[in-house]
Amino acid sequence: MRISFVKSLFPVLSVAVVFLYLSSVKWEIKTQEEKLQRVQQNLSLHSSLLLHKLDKLEAHLIAVEESRLKVKSEKKPAKKLFPDSDLFKRWSVELSEDEQRKAEDLFQKYGYNAFLSDRLPLDRELPDTRDHRCAEREYPPDLPTVSVVLIYLDEALSVIQRAVYSIINRTPAHLLKEIILVDDHSTNEDLQTQLHVYISSINEKHPGLVKMVTHAEQKGLSQARISGWKAASGDVVAILDAHIEVHVKWAEPLLARIQADRTLVLSPVFDKINYDDLEVTKYFASAHGFDWALWCMYVTFPKKWYNRNDPSLPGKSPSVMGILVVDRLFFGEIGTLDEGMQVYGGENVELGIRVWLCGGSIEVVPCSKIAHIERAHKPYMPDLSNVMKRNALRVAEVWMDEYKKNVYMAWGLPLENHGIDIGDLSERKKLRERLNCKPFKWYLENVYTELNPMDDLLGYGALINDLQTSLCLDKGPSEENTPILYPCHFLTSQVFFYTTSGEILVGPLQPLLHSRNRCLADPGSGRFPEFSWCSDTEKPKHMYWDFKQGQAIQNRDTKRCLEISPKQTGDYKNNVFVQECRNQHWRIQHVIKDL
Repeated sequence: MRISFVKSLFPVLSVAVVFLYLSSVKWEIKTQEEKLQRVQQNLSLHSSLLLHKLDKLEAHLIAVEESRLKVKSEKKPAKKLFPDSDLFKRWSVELSEDEQRKAEDLFQKYGYNAFLSDRLPLDRELPDTRDHRCAEREYPPDLPTVSVVLIYLDEALSVIQRAVYSIINRTPAHLLKEIILVDDHSTNEDLQTQLHVYISSINEKHPGLVKMVTHAEQKGLSQARISGWKAASGDVVAILDAHIEVHVKWAEPLLARIQADRTLVLSPVFDKINYDDLEVTKYFASAHGFDWALWCMYVTFPKKWYNRNDPSLPGKSPSVMGILVVDRLFFGEIGTLDEGMQVYGGENVELGIRVWLCGGSIEVVPCSKIAHIERAHKPYMPDLSNVMKRNALRVAEVWMDEYKKNVYMAWGLPLENHGIDIGDLSERKKLRERLNCKPFKWYLENVYTELNPMDDLLGYGALINDLQTSLCLDKGPSEENTPILYPCHFLTSQVFFYTTSGEILVGPLQPLLHSRNRCLADPGSGRFPEFSWCSDTEKPKHMYWDFKQGQAIQNRDTKRCLEISPKQTGDYKNNVFVQECRNQHWRIQHVIKDL
């Protein structure tokens, strides 16, 4: 009975339970809705507060920026501390006074803008300045390997790093045997520490790629290059300055030429890296020559090169300017470089002459380009003239035969007893004999045909009047072209050249056959002589003079004489005349042939 009653309650209880459950759920939903509404209200409130704060922050930032701009506009630019410095003449950037001082100090130390270099990417891109035909040219895969030698003395660290980066990034890995850094006894601290860390980091990625050669004392450019050559193991050695950046595909054109002819000594074409803004200026291909003082200069290629009408082709060159690429073994066979040279200058001219006279040849390769920093000054030796003079005399005595007089003439030295110690020449003379080299006259007639042989000189040097032996004839202010009498200093403006034809040329003498030089002339009227272009044929310039040592200088056409006032006022202007001869006597400093 009870059981039946309980069973009868099940439907009722089930409905009640369901009802209670639904009521509970409904209450829970309502509760959650109320909570959600409160959360939404709170979120809305917080959002409003946050937006308000952001509006205030934005207004504050705008006010700060406006204030900063106002201060900046009212702030005076930093004072230009070095307005006459070569560094700041073109490079116009806003630097603080401290930055200007640092930039100028580094500029004086290195001769280029090391301040800017330290802030440029080490792997910067270079403009492709090659002829379009170079990019289209293909090279065989089995080219010789190359060891790249970088020479430096107290170079800026970032400049060396950039050079190394460019070589690694722009030389095919299978061709790049090694990079050899030759330190000619630098004293910069960062080159003793940070550079070694940098090299170690490279060698971790490229084991053994970068090597160091360090001199215990400064030995000079020739010795440093020889040290790099001795350390090299590649088929070809490229000896470069450390203040360079190589262009894309720089190595392949050089290696292909040496593969075709191992007796070639090659030079790439240099683009100029400006010393101030470090931007690259395109240079066109030219041959490398020199004057009779053996200073380097650009000259034209032989006519045959221009007739081919393809500026991407290699051209023959009388000399090489210092960056050179050569078969490593051939370089040793012809005597490398003259180790008797000091510091800088002349060693490249000596190499150029020797290569041509002793069985090789020199080419400039336009499809190979290297960007090279042209320093504003050479900090390691501000005045190179003394060492250059000494080195030039070594070249003259070993290689130039009867034409060595022209080197003495260019430096204003006597042909004998010049008093300069040029070192021992015996080994270099033995080398010339062993290699069975040609005479220098052959070089002038077949290679450097533009160079004036100066066969017609009778005398050179200062012209001094017996009435005033402490004063010399002088070119005077260049814009006036009027000779003056001036205290003797024996530099180029006081160096004259008397020729067999009777011309009196004034220095600096241009060395090439068709150069424009100035000659002393009697204008034919008036009291004062003048300097006219020797090649001027448009009207008679009365440029020919009769002169015997210790006698008068008389014009052949006008019969007037070059004379001075017996009493000089110290004005040094209008103190040299052409007038009726009064038996004044002149002497020229050095006599080549009897006058």
